[in-house]
Amino acid sequence: MLQTMLQTVAALEPQLQQWRRWLHQHPELSFEEYETARFIRSVLDEHSITYTTAIETATLAIIGPSDNVQLALRADIDALPITEATGLPFASRHPGIMHACGHDAHTAMLLAAAVALKQYESSLPYGVICIFQPGEEKLPGGAKRLIDDGLFDEFPIKKIFGQHLNPELPAGTFGFCPGFFMAATDELFWNLSAPGSHAAQPHRSTDLITTAASLILQLQTLISRMRDPLEPSVLSITTIHAGSATNILPDTLQMSGTLRTFSPEWRQKAKEHIERISSALATAAGATLSLQINEGYPALWNDPETTEAVSSLARQLFSAEQVVSIQPKLWAEDFAYYTQYAAGCFWTLGVHPKEATKAAGLHTPNFNPSESAFLYGAQLLAAIPWAFR
Repeated sequence: MLQTMLQTVAALEPQLQQWRRWLHQHPELSFEEYETARFIRSVLDEHSITYTTAIETATLAIIGPSDNVQLALRADIDALPITEATGLPFASRHPGIMHACGHDAHTAMLLAAAVALKQYESSLPYGVICIFQPGEEKLPGGAKRLIDDGLFDEFPIKKIFGQHLNPELPAGTFGFCPGFFMAATDELFWNLSAPGSHAAQPHRSTDLITTAASLILQLQTLISRMRDPLEPSVLSITTIHAGSATNILPDTLQMSGTLRTFSPEWRQKAKEHIERISSALATAAGATLSLQINEGYPALWNDPETTEAVSSLARQLFSAEQVVSIQPKLWAEDFAYYTQYAAGCFWTLGVHPKEATKAAGLHTPNFNPSESAFLYGAQLLAAIPWAFR
C-alpha cells in the first residue's frame, strides 16, 4: 500500500504545484484567510472530501470513519505582512502580504495528501482529519482557538503530525528532532515616560534614551548571568521608538522584544526577572514604567517514540540520506498546543535549491523554496496513516 500511495501522490504533483502557486499569489493575513479557505474547500468539494468548518477560516477535512478519528495531519494557511521581492511570475498579487514562511506549500502538500487518501478511504483502519488551520503567525494562534472551540472533544485524536519548510536543509531532506523542538515564546512591551526637556538641558528631565539603553544592556544579564548555561533561551529587543527631533529629549519611549525558552520553570522565572529589572531601572532613573508581557505559544514537544516511527518511515519511503537529525530551534510554533493533547511529531522539510549557494531565509521578501521538495512532503503525509495502524 505504501508504494501505491507514493505513486498516487506522484500523479498529483502537477496539481500540487498549481495549488501552491495559486495560494502563493493570493496570500492573506492571520484570521483573514477567507479567499484561501474558499479555495481549499473548492478542492475538497471537487474530490468529494467531507469537511466541516470552524473559527471562520479553519477547514477540517475528514477521510475515513468520522466516528473513529484517531489521527490528524495539519497545515497552516496564513501569510505574513511582507512585501514580496522574488520577481516570480506567480508572486503575490496582494500588496504588502506574502507567503514568506511556506504556508502555501504546507497547504498544497496537505491537499495532495488528502486527495490521495480519499482514493483509498475504504481501506483506512480509522478516520483521519486534515486540519487546514488559520492564524499560526498571530497570537493567540489558530491551534489554541480550535482546541478551545472543542477540536479534541469532537474528535478523539491520538496522534497528530505536521511539517515546516526549512531553507537550511537541501531540497527533499527531512529533519527530525525528538523531545523539545521549538521554543515557547512571549511578547514583551515596555512603555517609559518622564518629563522631557531641551536636549541642551538634560538635567531638567529624565533621559529616556539613556534609560532604555541601560535597560537593554541590563536585560541581557538575564541570559548571561541568571540563566543556567545549559538551558537554551534567548531575549531579543526588536523595536525601540522615541523622539521627534535632534534637540528634544522625548517624554515617552516604547520598545518591544521576545523571550524564547524551553523549560516552563525557567520561562516563569525569566518573566519575573524581566519585571524586576525593568521596574528597578525605571525607578532609579525617575521614569514611569508600563510593562506588558503577552504569553505566547508553549514549547513544542515531539513525542520521541512517534518521531522515531515517522523518521523510520521516511527512510523506508525515500533514502537514508534524505533523513537527518537536527538540533532544537528557538523558533516558535502553535502546533505546540496540539502536542499537549495528543502524541505529536513535527518535522522540517528541506527546500534549499540544489543549484543555489545561498537561499533566502524564512520571513524574508526573497524567500523562494525549491518546488522539487513538495512532492516528498506530500508523500510522507499521505503514507503516515498506513504506518500507524
